[in-house]
Amino acid sequence: MSSEASARTSTAGALLLCRADPDAVGSVAPLLRERMLLAPAGRGWTVLVPEGRPWQQGGEPVDRVLTGWATALAVGSSWPVLALWWDTDRSGYTLAAGFRRTVGYEWLTSGTPVGEDEAMRTFAARLGLDPVLDMQSLDALTRPDVGSDARARMRGLLAVLTRTGLGLPPGLDPGAPADRLREAARAHQDARPVEWTGWRDAVRAEFDVVESGPLGPWMRGPRARKLAAAQVAAALPLAAWAVRRRSGGWATAAGILLAQGALGLAYDRMRAHD
Repeated sequence: MSSEASARTSTAGALLLCRADPDAVGSVAPLLRERMLLAPAGRGWTVLVPEGRPWQQGGEPVDRVLTGWATALAVGSSWPVLALWWDTDRSGYTLAAGFRRTVGYEWLTSGTPVGEDEAMRTFAARLGLDPVLDMQSLDALTRPDVGSDARARMRGLLAVLTRTGLGLPPGLDPGAPADRLREAARAHQDARPVEWTGWRDAVRAEFDVVESGPLGPWMRGPRARKLAAAQVAAALPLAAWAVRRRSGGWATAAGILLAQGALGLAYDRMRAHD
């Protein structure tokens, strides 16, 4: 790895913000099979702090990894996932919500906006933000401002989200490297590790999440079979695309989507014989 690439990965950091309670997020997050810390982040929000190995070990850039993870968490869930990421050159976010196309925005380290205004409007609509008051604040983040660097832009974005109940634990500051973020999260009294414990627990967790959410009526019968078949059908081309692009993040998303579809079909068949 070049010295430039090494510097970029060592300063990179990321946070995953899920608009759901910790118990709901804790049931799904192990499916990513990545070591993370989970903590409550205000009213109706949960934060996941990743260890950062995928980008620190010279793999994919942090933004691509986080986009894959956010998509994987949001698919089949009733809550959106916001990925915040940064390195020495850029900062930005990616919002994933169900099967809809992800939306994102970026700033250079200097704070220069390089995204599209339409992305901010879609961001506000999908999170149910105020179309006037909140949109004015978001619009300001898309205009040049010599006094605001990328970190300030990210803080401005989080300030808007505080109106929805978001409140990050102390020390989880945009721009901090991954190891510092984990230290801050570990100090939170309600933080807990997220670890892969095997497919048996994953299956049980998947059922618990779906049955307790709005997709509960879709767990069995014709609707359940259609949903599961759609997940499998969507996973196959996504997996092929991930292989061609050599994208570990999107491969993870395809694997989780395929697993959810297969589990749905198996569960429906099992309940049909009860």
